[in-house]
Amino acid sequence: MTGREKSAPSIHEHMAIDVNPGPIRPIPHISHRFPRPLAVRGPGAGSAAEPAAGPGVGSAEGPRPGLAAGAEAEAGAGPQPHQESPELDANDSDDSMSLGTLEFDLLYRSEEQVLQCSIHRAKGLKPMDLNGLSDPYVKLHLLPGPCKGNKLRTKTVRNTLNPCWNETLVYYGVMDEDLLRKTLRVSVCDADLLGHNDFIGETRVPLRKLTADQRRHFNIVLERPPPQSPMSPPLRGIAFYMQEPDGPQEGELGRILLGLWFCSSSHQLTLSILRCAHLAAMDPHGLSDPYVKAYLRPDGGKSSKHKTGVRKRTLNPEFNEDFLFTLDPTTLHSCSLQVTVWEHHLGRPNHLIGGVTLGTESRGQPGRHWQECLQKAGQRIERWHKLTNHLSN
Repeated sequence: MTGREKSAPSIHEHMAIDVNPGPIRPIPHISHRFPRPLAVRGPGAGSAAEPAAGPGVGSAEGPRPGLAAGAEAEAGAGPQPHQESPELDANDSDDSMSLGTLEFDLLYRSEEQVLQCSIHRAKGLKPMDLNGLSDPYVKLHLLPGPCKGNKLRTKTVRNTLNPCWNETLVYYGVMDEDLLRKTLRVSVCDADLLGHNDFIGETRVPLRKLTADQRRHFNIVLERPPPQSPMSPPLRGIAFYMQEPDGPQEGELGRILLGLWFCSSSHQLTLSILRCAHLAAMDPHGLSDPYVKAYLRPDGGKSSKHKTGVRKRTLNPEFNEDFLFTLDPTTLHSCSLQVTVWEHHLGRPNHLIGGVTLGTESRGQPGRHWQECLQKAGQRIERWHKLTNHLSN
């Protein structure tokens, strides 16, 4: 072996080589490259113009490699409380951004028991897309009540922060008592072709603020939704509509609009099944396939039973079907008319959604409707009725 030749170290000698790089120094943070403003520096940090501490001052090793001089001075002064600039917070926080304003009108027609919401326009909406614009639409919910049965929405206006809709959305079957306990939630959302739609802002109008048959104009700044309880599941997109804390009350199964016309000379009663509103969802997809049955009691045979057609996938079906019943003059004041709404299923039993019984012994709106029909013979009387699952046999 010559002097220039060296044998390769064994594995044991290789592992024994001292590879200690020395004392471990802290990893420099990116924030050290950008000194904080003077107003937010911790107490005793000094101004940005002061020279950095030299070796032996605040550090036994001198300036650390990779750190700015100002950052070294702060590190030598000990840990400082984390403070952020109010100006930076105000510019970076989503809470400081305006969500925009929404202009709309509300009109409640007491005779028809209809609530009209005319959506006009929005201004200065918060941009939700990468191009700095949004695809906004307006969604209405009448609370408390079933989610899909009370949902109405406008068309979508593409690529704008100042959309103009000029649409009128109508709620049917809104009774006078609903004005005291229901609230209309008006939400503005951004439509996405892929994924969930984005929520922009909302406003809520208690119906007790309205006066019957008088149009009221609103121009309101949009707000964020009220926070949910900590036990609520995480929100995704606008799926919080399914987690409405003011959800449907027990027994609120929907409404039905019926017309009665009694002919005193022939003792015939014409029943008009016009429409239903806000039906309870019976299918897993949140909709129903409803139809209506009508019975005249006491049972007078096959002619005393009628049924409408099935309306597919809707919670607000329109029927507009008329049925004729012949009343016995001797039992005129003891007979009753039972109207029930059913969910249609293929290959399995149908489910009862709810119903109403009209007759002399009925209480509330059904009883008054029946009596008014007999007293005003020859006139068609239309009234809305609440569906219930407590029906007389």
